[in-house]
Amino acid sequence: MQTTVDEGQERGETSRGVESSLFENETIEEPCEGMEFESEGTAKAFYDKYARRIGFLTRVLSSRKSERDRSIISRGIGCRGRSDNHIQGQKRDKRQEACSAMILLKREKPGKWVVRKFVRDHNHSLVISQQKSRPSLDDKDKKIQELMAELRVKKRLSAAYREQLNTFIKDVEEHNERLSVKVQVAVDNLKELETKRKELLQIKKAEHVEIDKE
Repeated sequence: MQTTVDEGQERGETSRGVESSLFENETIEEPCEGMEFESEGTAKAFYDKYARRIGFLTRVLSSRKSERDRSIISRGIGCRGRSDNHIQGQKRDKRQEACSAMILLKREKPGKWVVRKFVRDHNHSLVISQQKSRPSLDDKDKKIQELMAELRVKKRLSAAYREQLNTFIKDVEEHNERLSVKVQVAVDNLKELETKRKELLQIKKAEHVEIDKE
């Protein structure tokens, strides 16, 4: 029995060694006892993300409800994997096959969920290479979506600026047209005044000539 435990521990250490070699350039935040979360959903999302980065899938192991209002006050989430030691043809013992890697969450006060137990080691191989590619793809998709959203915003801003510019140009053209009309009216008025002034001068000259003749 001790040999089985040692082999599991050795395999867990080997898995962690592979993890460190594949993720040496990445920072993976690991759960720890005492870690607090704002809600059960936030805690589960954190552990699911950790599981994807490490290379395993999760499942709900246990739940405990409050006797007062039947709300969830404790949740166990663990690895869905099975032991690599199972020999085909032998009778299966699900309890021995089940991976022991898990996290235990407890609601200790309103708005706070606390990690009360964390088991890191797995008794099976981790599919790190496949899981490693997923965050990269997710990050790329997220970046593309962000860029597309930013592009849509810039297009809307560009259209708004173009509309404002066209409106400004139209206003300027209408103002220039009105100003040109006013200038032309002023010029015509000046010409008319000049014509009347000349006519008055001629009349006055004619009057002076008549007076001189008398």
